[in-house]
Amino acid sequence: MPADSSTSVPLAGVVEAVVFYNEENSYTIMQVASESHGPVTVRGKLPAVAVGEEIRATGHWQDDRRFGRQFQADRIEAVAPTTTEGIERFLASGLIEGIGGTYAKRIVKRFGLDTFRIIEEASQRLEEVPGIGAQRRRQIKESWNRQRAVRDIMIFLHAYGLSTARALRLYKTYGAEAVGILRADPYRLARDLPGVGFRTADEIARTMGLAMDSPRRLAAGLAYALEQAEREGHCALPRQDLIAGAAELLQNAEAELEPVLEEQLRRGQAELEGVGESALVFPTDLASAERAIAAGLARLLRAPADAGFDAEAAISGFEAQLPFKLGREQREAVLGALRSRLFVITGGPGVGKTTIITAVIALCKAAHLSTVLCAPTGRAAKRLSESTGQVTFTLHRALEFQPGGGFSRNRNRPLDGDLFVVDEASMVDLRLMASLVAALPEGGRLLFVGDIDQLPSVGAGAVLRDMIGSGVVPVARLEHIYRQAAASSIVAAAHDINRGLLPVLDNAPGGDFFFFERPDATSIAETLRHLVAERIPDRFKLHARDEIQVLTPMNKQSLGTKELNTMLQAALNPPREGLYEIERFGVLFRSGDKVIQTRNNYDRDVFNGDIGHIVEITTEPVSIHVVFSGNSQVTYEPGELDELQLAYAITVHKAQGSEFPAVVVPLAGQHHMLLQRNLLYTALTRGKQLVIIVGERSALERAIRTEESSHRHTGLAERLRRAMAGESGAFALER
Repeated sequence: MPADSSTSVPLAGVVEAVVFYNEENSYTIMQVASESHGPVTVRGKLPAVAVGEEIRATGHWQDDRRFGRQFQADRIEAVAPTTTEGIERFLASGLIEGIGGTYAKRIVKRFGLDTFRIIEEASQRLEEVPGIGAQRRRQIKESWNRQRAVRDIMIFLHAYGLSTARALRLYKTYGAEAVGILRADPYRLARDLPGVGFRTADEIARTMGLAMDSPRRLAAGLAYALEQAEREGHCALPRQDLIAGAAELLQNAEAELEPVLEEQLRRGQAELEGVGESALVFPTDLASAERAIAAGLARLLRAPADAGFDAEAAISGFEAQLPFKLGREQREAVLGALRSRLFVITGGPGVGKTTIITAVIALCKAAHLSTVLCAPTGRAAKRLSESTGQVTFTLHRALEFQPGGGFSRNRNRPLDGDLFVVDEASMVDLRLMASLVAALPEGGRLLFVGDIDQLPSVGAGAVLRDMIGSGVVPVARLEHIYRQAAASSIVAAAHDINRGLLPVLDNAPGGDFFFFERPDATSIAETLRHLVAERIPDRFKLHARDEIQVLTPMNKQSLGTKELNTMLQAALNPPREGLYEIERFGVLFRSGDKVIQTRNNYDRDVFNGDIGHIVEITTEPVSIHVVFSGNSQVTYEPGELDELQLAYAITVHKAQGSEFPAVVVPLAGQHHMLLQRNLLYTALTRGKQLVIIVGERSALERAIRTEESSHRHTGLAERLRRAMAGESGAFALER
């Protein structure tokens, strides 16, 4: 596109139409009516603009072979319209809820150039306009305030090169004071806004004048390093690792960070446990949570455990009503659950965990003891309910989570019930466990059921592993595979892998576990696409979107979730006439797409890992309507779509607690560090009817022989041991 002139010149005019706007980088194409040049196409970066607004720009003219003469702006500033025509067009643009073309005309006719001041300072006068009552007036005022705040945030983000698409998220997080809050502490961006890293927040802080060696900056770096560790599942970091990591992040000397950390410890902003090289630094709230859990579990372990009836006789009476008898391991597990105030049952697939839960429920019911069944996620709760025939709650629902944070059920208002059964216990993180223990009623019992060999919780901690590893909590380890489960190749393969053995890979006809060897990522992806889109639906009569789930070790690379979702979206839900779509945060969403919630949203009652599909994308106003399994329809605004991702392919971590009719797993050398036994084992145990691994044999073998390499820094096991021994004070921790 040859330039007419490289000389920077001014241009002013009124926006008549916004042709294109990219919320990620604020790139805008608009039609502008200029007094000096007539209708003009203007291109450039502008954080926010609406029809009717006036713009002032500097830039240069260009000739486009296809679109003609255009103005390429180097700088653009939007200002409120100053004519009645501009004000009317601005109000009629749909930006302000409650005002369309008709009401815009009426409002401007009544108030003229004073319109904006009336809305801003005397909105009650809007009721002077025919058709506007108290309800519409409040809607207009609320929308006006919100748009003004969001626009201020967009301008703030734009000034520092950040995506303006996150303005709505910031507004929902901080409210109208968002810009003031971020100016006071720009590091909150990294803490509170997904997708914004510490370096971006630090760059903003430096631009605002914060010195490299400012104690405030160094403290923010230490705090961020601990927060990142929590996101990786740790409850703490070794002191030296924390100092070294923060120094690398900040590009400061480690010696500069030592006194800042000491000050944080002195003020109680962090806690130090242990001495010497074994010393760990905990965020204060996580240390408190560990102490509270240890104290609560110790009280359960010390309390009288008599259930009030003869457990042996009760089990015999229960078996008399069944066509089979409990196995030895199962019987011992049921006895343990009835004779202990705190008990853990762990084991892999096919070992009878559900049978044990069913037996415990029946025996408690016969003894007039109430049982409450819980699971960490909605999908896990649904599975337990279907397998036991009993009502099952998510832990958040049982504890009655309150919008804005916290639970209604707590020490002052404990749960109702006698025995609380928690299934898929490996998924319970430290914070949720602390809330559960705090809400247990006097005399309550706790039964944890889970598979210790699966991946640990997404949130911080390794609660199930620490309970078992403490050596003070009674545990039943189930190993015997029962006949019906033993007939499944999936179960056999999972147990082989868990023992570090290569499973049988004969792809026997009529089986439910298959391995398709492919030499490279390209052939793996093509085979996977063919399986999901054609072969599995045809042969097994399963719905490609709703009943087949691709599980991959990672998000990036050609066999990560991003690339696989793009490929599978094109195969299963391609663009077609009448199919609405919207792109936000680097993801293209279409009506009919399979999506996953990526963080807990308690206001909407949807949680990290919930899977659903888009039933509708509306255009006026733009909104996305999603139906999740077992939930009512949930609506998202475009600025909230950072909570959703496509879900044709998800990570194995996201699949915890879920079960799918068919699972397809790609494995390749590119997954390198994530080729681990517990990850592959977790992936296989998500499949109910069919599991297919597609990949390189060397990658499969590497995953099987590689035990978990990442150790989580926690203190719960040691705190439990010390609580039972009556010890207090600092302690040495294993690294």
